[in-house]
Formats: sequence, structure tokens, C-alpha cells
Amino acid sequence: MFNQLGVIGCGLMGGSFALAMKKAGLVRRVVGYSKSPSTTDAARRMGVIDIAAESALLAVSGSDIVLLAVPVAATESTLKAIRHLVRSDVLLMDVGSTKSDVVEAATRALGRQRSSFVPAHPIAGKESSGVQHADAALYQGRQVILTPLDETRPELVQKATDVWSALGCQVLKMAPHHHDEAFAAVSHLPHLLAYAYFSSVARQPSGRDFLSLAGPGFRDFTRIAASDPAVWRDILMANRQDLLAQSQRFRNVLDQLEQAIRGGNAQELEAMIRQASEGRAQWQLGGPSAPAAKSK
Repeated sequence: MFNQLGVIGCGLMGGSFALAMKKAGLVRRVVGYSKSPSTTDAARRMGVIDIAAESALLAVSGSDIVLLAVPVAATESTLKAIRHLVRSDVLLMDVGSTKSDVVEAATRALGRQRSSFVPAHPIAGKESSGVQHADAALYQGRQVILTPLDETRPELVQKATDVWSALGCQVLKMAPHHHDEAFAAVSHLPHLLAYAYFSSVARQPSGRDFLSLAGPGFRDFTRIAASDPAVWRDILMANRQDLLAQSQRFRNVLDQLEQAIRGGNAQELEAMIRQASEGRAQWQLGGPSAPAAKSK
């Protein structure tokens, strides 16, 4: 059991982690800090945290486990603000959706204290952000990707693995660049497409009328377009190189589909649709797997 958890960013992800740790009996006390005092106050009233800290540094003071749940663009400045109180035995993790930039930020910001840092990406979340949506079961049955630095202490990697496993997660380990390449394909590109698709319909002269006719398929396809704009702006910009590569691959396949339609080639169109449909069915039966990942 940990004596104190310091949560920096008491929103959906940080708040859910705090609740999960409490429910699992893994921590005695939770100290939280958010940039918005109203968020920290709400987290305390809801019982997500026990003590509200006045700064990120004070949330780290006395903590033996610290979770950064801030936008990825704020990682470096946050790490710089807390590095003086990150002891060598403190388990320091984040929950960012990109990892190469986070590792680079930690290398610049933490100095020798980076040996305590275990970057993590829990594959969980909701379209609705904010501590009011925090859920102790958010991480249950989900994958968590760890991308430790070369300098990260092995015992802290193991401790991070044990923590996430105790919360009901399947823990995998990947190199940061492999993580970003994979999630550009299966997470970041889908968000980009959902934003573009919804906008392309809504901005048409008859867009409002079209949207009034939309059914479950449209809602399913565009569900993630309701995600937090600032959070996803940072993610898409942080992983722009891998994202643009995946976007180009998508454009190539879309071009092939359009060419079949334009040329009236129903047989080719059906073959491409069938290939995608069968591939989707196989993926659903086998479950998603992360390439180049190792179970821990």
C-alpha cells in the first residue's frame, strides 16, 4: 500500500485513478492539485481527493506515488515545477496519449530524477471530461501501455505494472516510437476523421436538415468528435508526423474506393468492402493487439 498519492490534474483520468486506488485499498491518502481551483474543490467534495494542494509541487510533497493527468503539452512545465521533490523512490507516472514527446520532455525537465518516471498510457476514457465524470471502474479491463526511459529504475517499472494490474488492467510495454506509430493508426487518425466528417456534413447549406435524419451509424461514427477539443488538439499536434503518415495511407485507400465508384467497377468496390468487412470481423473475434508490445 502507498501512503500518499499525489494527483496533478484532478479531471476524468486523474480523478478516476484516485477513486480506483482508493477502492482497491492501495493508498491511504490522496492529495490533488488542478490548475482550476474549482476542479480541485469539486474533487475534494466528491471524495476523489482528501486534501487540496495549492500547487503541483505541494501535491508531490510527501507522496510516494504521483500521477500527472495534464494535457501532453503541459507535461514539461509540470515536470519542471515538481522535480525538486521527486525522490528516487517515488513512482512518477503520466497518462498521456502520446509518448515520444513525453519522454523527451522528461529528459529535459527531470534530469537525474527521470529514473523515477514511468510513462503510461491507459487505453481508457470518455467523451465527457471533468472530475464530475470520474469513475473508479474506468480502467477495469483496459490495456495500459508503459514506455519507460532507458534510465527508469526497473523496480519502479515493476511497481507501476503491479499498480495497474491491481486496478484490473492488462499491462504492456512498448518503445515510445512504436506506441506513437500504433496509436496514430488506431486512435489519433479516427479522431481526426470524426472531426473532419462531422464538420463536412454540418457545414453544408442543408447540414442541419441532414443531421436531423442521422441514425445510430452516424452517432457511432462521430461519437469521438465530442471529445475535449483542447486535449485532442495537443495530442494531434504532438504526434503529427505519425498521424500525417496514417492520414496519407487512408487517403490512398479512399482514392481507390472512389476510383472504383467513379469507374462503375462494382466488382472491385465489393471486393474492397468485403476485405475490410472480413478483416473487421477477424479483429473483433481475436481482440485488438498492440504490435511490438510485451506483456509484463
